[in-house]
Amino acid sequence: MNSKPSERLRLAVPNKGRIAQPILELIEKSGLHIKNGGDRKLIAPTGDPEIEVLFARPIDIPEYVANGAADIGITGRDMVRERESDVAELLDLELGTATLVLAVPDDAGIADAADLDGARIATEFPNLTRSFFKTKGIRVTIVPVGGACEATPYLGIADAIVDLASSGNTLRTNRLRVIEEILESSTILIANRGRMAMRGAKIEELRLALESVIRARGQVYVMMNVQKNALEDVKRVLPGLSGPTVMEVASADNLVAVHAVVAEDHIYQLISQLKNAGARDILVMPIERIIR
Repeated sequence: MNSKPSERLRLAVPNKGRIAQPILELIEKSGLHIKNGGDRKLIAPTGDPEIEVLFARPIDIPEYVANGAADIGITGRDMVRERESDVAELLDLELGTATLVLAVPDDAGIADAADLDGARIATEFPNLTRSFFKTKGIRVTIVPVGGACEATPYLGIADAIVDLASSGNTLRTNRLRVIEEILESSTILIANRGRMAMRGAKIEELRLALESVIRARGQVYVMMNVQKNALEDVKRVLPGLSGPTVMEVASADNLVAVHAVVAEDHIYQLISQLKNAGARDILVMPIERIIR
């Protein structure tokens, strides 16, 4: 049964966990300022009178959005798949990237999932794990755990685990090795399908604001003055999203202003290359948002 929708658009975000703070920072950079969000009230207003924020457990957010308790939400793709929630996936926020993996002890004589027929699998993702093994026709016993499932094989609780891994350091520390990858996950923006039909324009406004911040990550804005006879040399060394913008300088007949968006990790060498090509008065500025 769907919950009665609020007059405000309700955005559900994680109240804790490793992605909670980066998500709040992304929302702030998008221009949607959360009021009284620091004390983690259940529901907080925002600078937009039409949007409020609901703080919730990441695993609960998919169902909150699916049943209408929240109109939109931000959580991991793994959470959405685990809950099997019927929601619209609107945007990959490129945060919290990880892989759901099947891992076994280093010294186990197990080469792939087929070797685990009849085994016990410890996981925080019972539905995804059950579906994975069912698809392969492998019989296993699922052992649900609330966390730290890396220890379960050495405690005699399970023969293997299904868990999220990012760098893989935790698995290596616990003498576990990956034998199969199940799901690539990252943080995504999701929406209630009914509310998409009712308030699609407002939801798209928020999606676009978040996307513009994501597009700006790792980019800087470079401005410079260039003598016209050196313009082609400068353009050859200047990368950009869609090529540089060239404008006449009103006070100088032989001078043009050149602007471009470039990757921040190119700037160190690019500055010297631009100087050598004839650019001067070079300015490098951060970018908050890019909207296409």
